[in-house]
Amino acid sequence: MSTEQPTIPDLIEAAVNRRELSPSAASNLKTWLDGPAGREDLASRERVLTALKNNDAAWLEPLFWEVIPFGTGGRRGPMADFGTATLNRRTVAESADGLARYLRSQNDAQTEQTVIIAYDSRHRSEEFARLTATVLAGNGLNVLLFPEPRATPELSFGVRHWRCAAGVMISASHNPPSDNGVKMYWSDGGQVLPPHDRGIIDAVMTASQIPLADYEELLASGRIRILDDNTDQAYLAAIVRTTGPVEPGNVRILYSPLHGVGESSIARALEAAGCVNLEIFALHRAVDGGFPNVSEHLPNPELPKVFEPLRDRAREWSADVVMATDPDADRLGALLPDRDGNFHYISGNRLAVLLADHALRHRATRGTLTPDDYLVLTLVTTPLVTALGRSHGVRVIDQLLVGFKHIGATIEREGAERFLFGCEESHGYLAGDYCRDKDAAVAAVLLAQAVAMARACGDWLWERFDAIEREHGVHEERQVSLTRRGSAGQAEIRKIMRAMCEAPPPVLGECHVEFIRDYESGTIRSPAGAHSQPLDGPRGQLVFFDGHAGSVRVSVGGRPSGTEPKIKFYLFAQADVPLDGDLAKVRADASEALNNLERDLREWVDTVCEAP
Repeated sequence: MSTEQPTIPDLIEAAVNRRELSPSAASNLKTWLDGPAGREDLASRERVLTALKNNDAAWLEPLFWEVIPFGTGGRRGPMADFGTATLNRRTVAESADGLARYLRSQNDAQTEQTVIIAYDSRHRSEEFARLTATVLAGNGLNVLLFPEPRATPELSFGVRHWRCAAGVMISASHNPPSDNGVKMYWSDGGQVLPPHDRGIIDAVMTASQIPLADYEELLASGRIRILDDNTDQAYLAAIVRTTGPVEPGNVRILYSPLHGVGESSIARALEAAGCVNLEIFALHRAVDGGFPNVSEHLPNPELPKVFEPLRDRAREWSADVVMATDPDADRLGALLPDRDGNFHYISGNRLAVLLADHALRHRATRGTLTPDDYLVLTLVTTPLVTALGRSHGVRVIDQLLVGFKHIGATIEREGAERFLFGCEESHGYLAGDYCRDKDAAVAAVLLAQAVAMARACGDWLWERFDAIEREHGVHEERQVSLTRRGSAGQAEIRKIMRAMCEAPPPVLGECHVEFIRDYESGTIRSPAGAHSQPLDGPRGQLVFFDGHAGSVRVSVGGRPSGTEPKIKFYLFAQADVPLDGDLAKVRADASEALNNLERDLREWVDTVCEAP
């Protein structure tokens, strides 16, 4: 009878055979155990080995099913004490070490380089920010660290203001409380783009022994420096220079930071612009990474339900506008009242239209709008912004992949002097040249201006959208997000994307698919695969189906999320409004077309996932 003890590889293989671990988790676990993370974290190592020996390894699957990817400018995911698929001290330190080594490879060893770091209200954000600072400083870089939670766009501003080599933001944006992230910015203040993203990824993936020093000693030496409020004041001044004042400033604004950092930026920017009637919603005011008073603890202004607690106070106070921002204060959502006092949620696309319309008309009224001015938006943002821009005779750059980093890069390429406004459907907006990422603060001031100007004329901003659609046609949009977690979920997402390219549905709802725009392969073709031709535009994981449902033009785009375990679909319907036509009827027809499209899309996705 053999008395040999099973080896660690044997134990892991047995867990795979019991289907407690996926092959990817098994591989990542072996690498972790053999590497510095597993060798140095003795307590976690012992927990892992005990689980393997006791045939209780299923709980390790979500910790190791992947190496947490470097997605849209950084890494984002659930927090844990350890594991390659989570945000923990090791994966955060690896990220900082990779950035430091890449920066040093790009410059002479004698060149002094500075990195600025900010963090939001999430659990462990300050811990991860300090850890990032010590790793960067341990690699010989100078570090500027915000003393308290701050907004992501102020980090982007800070990179430019202090002429830093890079910036790091500790945040997971609007994700659940369990998540956090490390977001990286380049010297222009924009999110990291090629080739630098690839260079940082390669450096991160080869991290081994990571230099760490004592935080207090680095502070004493000046290698880490804590910022004072001069950066805050410069940031706020830049916003007001961009927008000008809110006149008249007595518009009533009810604002919720959703337990995030927005009071440090949105509220202060509105006050600096002259808004004297600003109330911060008490229930959501405390800076708290658990987001305790937000519906389902999901602090996302894209979700109408986060506004429900604000409605009663908005009616009671007769607010002119209700605003809310996500935890890192780069996305803005809003409610607008009608003349009967009913408050309406404004989608990200509709808010983009109202802000772009305000920016265009305001500039035109002052006589400063020129054909060289330009708007920037992504491929999944409402085409109504494009129609507005063209009607005013300005340039419109709208063939961009999803992600505000592409808007920032466009501003950098085209020049900020004539940049008018940038937007994306997920409540991201920007004006001005002071930063290169979306900023809810500048959007909040622009929205307050638009509301104040409408009220001064006895109008309601809510009604402005009717006039816009009568002139440019009805545009209905909708987003469908399907969550698919873990390794099995990722496999399903890949399967759906492959089917969209290789076996698309010929009919969705009343829409007969006429063309498929595949931005990854760079082709446009019929559903049967015939008549393929090159597709102008960027390259990335985004596929569109285009067709008609009667008189309504319909499109649906699909892509895997770069920051969440989701596949996202973007549904569009457009229809002209006849002269003196029934706007409500045209909208109802377009909405019904999207209802049918969404129903069949979901059924098609289920069929694809169930297929062997």
